[in-house]
Amino acid sequence: MIRIGIDVGGTNTDAVVMDGTRVVAGVKAPTTPDVMSGVVAALRDVLRASGTSAEAIDAVMIGTTHFTNAVVQRRDLAPTAAVRLGLPATASLPPMVDWPADLREAIGNHGYLAHGGNEFDGRIISPLDEAELLEIADDIRRKGIRSVAITSVFSPVTTDIEKRAEAILGKALPSVHLTLSSDIGRIGLLERENAAIMNACLRDLSHLVMNAFRQALAACGIKSRFYLTQNDGTLMDAAFAEKFPVLTFASGPTNSMRGAAFLSGVQDAIVVDIGGTTSDVGALHKGFPRQATIAVEVGGVRTNFRMPDVFSFGLGGGSLVVDGDTGLTIGPVSVGYRLTKEALAFGGSTLTTTDIVVAAGRAALGDVNESAGGHFRR
Repeated sequence: MIRIGIDVGGTNTDAVVMDGTRVVAGVKAPTTPDVMSGVVAALRDVLRASGTSAEAIDAVMIGTTHFTNAVVQRRDLAPTAAVRLGLPATASLPPMVDWPADLREAIGNHGYLAHGGNEFDGRIISPLDEAELLEIADDIRRKGIRSVAITSVFSPVTTDIEKRAEAILGKALPSVHLTLSSDIGRIGLLERENAAIMNACLRDLSHLVMNAFRQALAACGIKSRFYLTQNDGTLMDAAFAEKFPVLTFASGPTNSMRGAAFLSGVQDAIVVDIGGTTSDVGALHKGFPRQATIAVEVGGVRTNFRMPDVFSFGLGGGSLVVDGDTGLTIGPVSVGYRLTKEALAFGGSTLTTTDIVVAAGRAALGDVNESAGGHFRR
């Protein structure tokens, strides 16, 4: 079986062709501002390097940071309605109460409380009120909102109320994306609700990204199915990923850990993934990333869907090295995908950690003697 693996990072886009468990060829290309042209370039380069025809590819696996970056950078997020079922309980803590103000405003801060929900043992808190939900649907329609997150108190105990609300709102708002908290998170109302809202606000973006990936594959003549990597070290097909984009969060370091297990044969280890912007440290357990047992913050929001137990810090190959008034600082700001244009080793004028490594003789990149303009002789 011949497969292609692609990792779209903030600095580089990497692609490999594998025949079974054998790596046939691999290429690295700078990530482009529009990302997709970088994917097309990497695909064409790796097909050429491997001598493989597009028709011979059986499957494509893609890892992407699109959705994590959208949340962290507060961009490309859709206005989202958060509908919580639980009145008269939980009224003192409305949806998104613990979100950073800028992120809450980025998706419109549309929260609704309605009757419903369950006690911890499955008993109903209050009956679901269809008329109440239809009034909420009317308000959502008037505001032009296309993404809705539905959360019911203790829905992991029984999903019945969330599914009934989904049916009512889905009929009233047929063109709206609906996300159920029970499909994503675990016990813990606010954290599970947060995860559902975050997924809902990414649904428009996920549709655009999946179509862009399809177009990139088509441009290269690849007609096979493609999958996205998710944050537990497994794969999901494109349709599932489009519905649950949050499951790609932290898939970058997860991919590195799974790759380390594959290449080394070691099943239990500490893995350090050094990228262009950050370095991520995680633990392998029986060949898969160890999962976090506590709530994990994403973009300043506490969530409780499955995430790898990874420690990230702002030090990578593109990190800025600045000797300022307060002393020497390294990172967390990075030149990112502009490394090959802005770093000294590539003829630029910005001192990065890559330049330090080159100057120390630990790597041979760019043109040290000519492009660096003598900076390395200090």
